[in-house]
Amino acid sequence: MTLIIHSTFLPTDDPDSSLAFYRDALGFEVRKEVNFNGMRWITVGPADQPQTSIVLYPPNADPGITEDESRTIAELMAKGCFASIVLGTSDLAGVFERVEASGAEVVQEPADQPYGVRDCAFRDPAGNMVRINQLT
Repeated sequence: MTLIIHSTFLPTDDPDSSLAFYRDALGFEVRKEVNFNGMRWITVGPADQPQTSIVLYPPNADPGITEDESRTIAELMAKGCFASIVLGTSDLAGVFERVEASGAEVVQEPADQPYGVRDCAFRDPAGNMVRINQLT
């Protein structure tokens, strides 16, 4: 039995800004856009990995979320501590330069971590932490 990571979901409160980050700064392709009830879901992913996608979704899309929960989610997103993703590249310096040049918020420049990886970190426009690891 083989399992892959097919999709992961990251919240966005500004689909256009998030789209610009993932498409223009990270170089992902847009795979699908869905509009429903005034909300927008955007699926993006690396062109050479069609089986792996990130779905940028409206954080309040779940009808079971209460108003209090919605406020809490918005507060956590504003603090940048609601969601995260770790990406990998064989060219950390090049990716860092490209993403930094896009104007993205730099959280950490490329650095060797005590747990054995070299990585950098950004926040996407919704506040999600995007860490990028150097692949060996």
